[in-house]
Amino acid sequence: MRSKFISFSIVLIFLISSCASKKNTNTSVFSKEEMKLILSGKADEPMRVFLITNPKDSVILRSKSKDFIVNEKDTLLQFFSKRLYSTVTDPASRGVGIAAPQVGILKKIIWIKRFDKDEEPFEVYYNPKITKYSDLKQDVLEGCLSIPNVRDTTRDRSYAVVLEYDNPKGHHKCEMVEAFTAVIFQHEIDHLNGILFTDHLKKERKESINHDLD
Repeated sequence: MRSKFISFSIVLIFLISSCASKKNTNTSVFSKEEMKLILSGKADEPMRVFLITNPKDSVILRSKSKDFIVNEKDTLLQFFSKRLYSTVTDPASRGVGIAAPQVGILKKIIWIKRFDKDEEPFEVYYNPKITKYSDLKQDVLEGCLSIPNVRDTTRDRSYAVVLEYDNPKGHHKCEMVEAFTAVIFQHEIDHLNGILFTDHLKKERKESINHDLD
């Protein structure tokens, strides 16, 4: 009986060791190409904003970003978040929100200016998604850092949305956002799915034409 127990223990240790050896030891959130892009400047140095008018940039802008596990001790994630913030607050490309794909990083990371909070702070959100949209819509004039010289009014943005996201400490959160701030979230989360605000305009115009034909 004892010999069988020892044999079982040896097999168990072997299996655990085998699994451990096959485990992916690459804990980096970013690919090598993304790491190179992120580390091409200092934390307070803005990154180049990708433009839809550039064919190579448009491939990234039309791609879907990936979820990732948030580790508050991930220094590269912190470094990139600072660079992304430096980009959206740069006087040369100042905006009210920005998404990681707009600087060539296909990860679900956005910065949002919270007009619904005191002092209107910028806040970073990881793995954000909208779980509910209000039926009530709002008209809003939109523009985009990645679409130069284009501003137009979208009419299909929900007045309120329910969000889920991870904060910088890796804690999962849920909240409801309303009015213009809700539009910013919708705009930036669209970027994470390869969608631009001009897509909404095209959809609205197509629906309007179909309605007129009816």
